[in-house]
Amino acid sequence: MKMILRWFPFGDDSVTLPQIRQIPGVSGVATCLPAVPVGEVWPRETLAGLKKEINEAGLEMEVIESVNIHEDIKKGLPSRDRYIENYRQTLRHLGEAGIKCLCYNFMPVMDWARSDLAHPLPDGSTVLSYRHDQVTQMNPARIAESMASKARGYSLPGWEPERLSAMASDIEFYKSMSRDDYWKNMKYFLDAVVPVAEERGINLAIHPDDPPWPLFDLPKVISNVENIRTFLDLNPSRANGLTLCTGSLGANRQNDLPALIREFAGRGRVHFAHIRNITYRGEVDFDESAHLSECGSLDMYAIVRAFHDSGFSGYIRPDHGRMIWGERARPGYGLYDRALGTEYLLGLWEAIDKGARPGTGV
Repeated sequence: MKMILRWFPFGDDSVTLPQIRQIPGVSGVATCLPAVPVGEVWPRETLAGLKKEINEAGLEMEVIESVNIHEDIKKGLPSRDRYIENYRQTLRHLGEAGIKCLCYNFMPVMDWARSDLAHPLPDGSTVLSYRHDQVTQMNPARIAESMASKARGYSLPGWEPERLSAMASDIEFYKSMSRDDYWKNMKYFLDAVVPVAEERGINLAIHPDDPPWPLFDLPKVISNVENIRTFLDLNPSRANGLTLCTGSLGANRQNDLPALIREFAGRGRVHFAHIRNITYRGEVDFDESAHLSECGSLDMYAIVRAFHDSGFSGYIRPDHGRMIWGERARPGYGLYDRALGTEYLLGLWEAIDKGARPGTGV
């Protein structure tokens, strides 16, 4: 298992590589090239320069989040083959740069949704928050405007301004697409890119829908155990795997996270873990929280134990964190609370690992 942190390059992050290097147990970062338009090839020279910067800071660059998938691929339009070939070429460049895991998503139109990026908690910290009625009463443009107002000037992946103009028409398009057709489009993409990923030693790790239920009648498919089984069966290669995000899947109270982890990590199909806690505020409402179990509704010990006992050897990041101690940073991605979450998760892992080995005295 390797503990890493997400980091946004080219001045789009308040957190620096030297700061990340000082967090005990963190070996590297998951990063991206946000300036490359969706559907275009990621330049090998830019990747090489980014890797050099990260390596010189004493960190590894083995994970990318994410090479976004062009909407034409998800829609199954004739133009998808050009964008799929660009994706294949990007995978080749990622392989040359030593990337071992690619976290991506196949969510239509919007990657994620929250009603508030700075919801205050009683302790004075702020968190990302979701209130279903508030979200469904807004159109995507208003959601984006609401989130951007609290983004502190940082980019919001999945809510880029150039995507907003097409959102209304895209949502209308998907109303005429059956769920079976959406699965077929996913399989078409996987069958084209998985062989290149295998050839280049890259594990593809799809991220669950966030939140894991339909919004604006859009198809949501990576949301529960049955759907994940269906997805993995679309292409049986081990390179076709999951980013198991406990905050996203955990928002659905029906999802048994330890059971999910044991099944899919036990099959070697989980390559990346985003581990965070949430607090239920209703059937479909939640606040993100501190990682400690007692601070939220998820049993973090049971979650970490399930990963450990399943033989998980991929990458973990503490995912999002609260904004604490007066920090001003990209919502969810400040330094302080993610560092606290990192050490808590590493402490759980060490205790479970030593307890599982005879003669450790634990």
